[in-house]
Amino acid sequence: MTQSLTQFFNQDRPAISFELFPPKTEKGETALYRHVEKLMQFNPDFLTCTYGAGGSTQGKTLEIVTEVKKRFDVPVASHLTVVGSTTDQLRTYLQDASDQKVDYIVALRGDPPQGTDTFAAVDGGLSYANELVDLITAEYSNFGVLVAGYPEKHKEAPSMAVDLDNLKRKVDAGAHAIVTQLFYDNDDYFRFRDACADAGISIPIVPGLLPVTNLEQVKRITSMCAAKLPADFVDRLSQRDDKQWQYQVGVEHATQQTRSLLDAGIPGLHLYVLNRSDATSEILGAVGLNRVG
Repeated sequence: MTQSLTQFFNQDRPAISFELFPPKTEKGETALYRHVEKLMQFNPDFLTCTYGAGGSTQGKTLEIVTEVKKRFDVPVASHLTVVGSTTDQLRTYLQDASDQKVDYIVALRGDPPQGTDTFAAVDGGLSYANELVDLITAEYSNFGVLVAGYPEKHKEAPSMAVDLDNLKRKVDAGAHAIVTQLFYDNDDYFRFRDACADAGISIPIVPGLLPVTNLEQVKRITSMCAAKLPADFVDRLSQRDDKQWQYQVGVEHATQQTRSLLDAGIPGLHLYVLNRSDATSEILGAVGLNRVG
């Protein structure tokens, strides 16, 4: 039986979750399971798996989450976007996920398909993430539902106020928890949390962290999602053209972020692990979140 998603945020310690993506090769998949095995020392409450642009790896995502649950006996969540899908196709995916004993859905609108700058719903499809949440809660209420929040505002939203209105619609549609986009200044998260409370949003708001292990890589990622890298952090990362230096500086920064967030009483911590275990293991170990045993 699926464990309630909300139970994880009503414990005497923060929930821990990790986000994976479907590897492109058999070698990558083998490595993924090896890294997940290492991450299991932290007794995560659930793992999530995204998929490629326009749903290009939906089937692989289901394979990954099903195998992770089978191997490691941990609750799993599949991402689902409305991009390129009719409502009936979304229902088919949700039914397949239910049949595969997936526990939760991360309900997203999704980015516009590659080669386009604006999102457009397909004929017979949905336009917004709150409509997807509506569909799930009305027809597939066995799933726990997570939605995305944007501490620095969604890149397409004209203002933070509009963005919060959009988030409130997802919450009112029945979402159980919010996971934030990556950020590197905790003040952005705290301002966002306070603004959500002022907007009447009371479900858990889980910070999402992506430890920097490579400066050029994270510059690409943050430019795509319009998140900012603090100037002093970039300056320190740039002091040496050395991958190990960037890794150490990135892990140190993420460890400081995590300590500050834990001190502030966050309900959970979601780590974008990029299918690796090294940096995440160092960070969680450093803040005392080794939870096995």
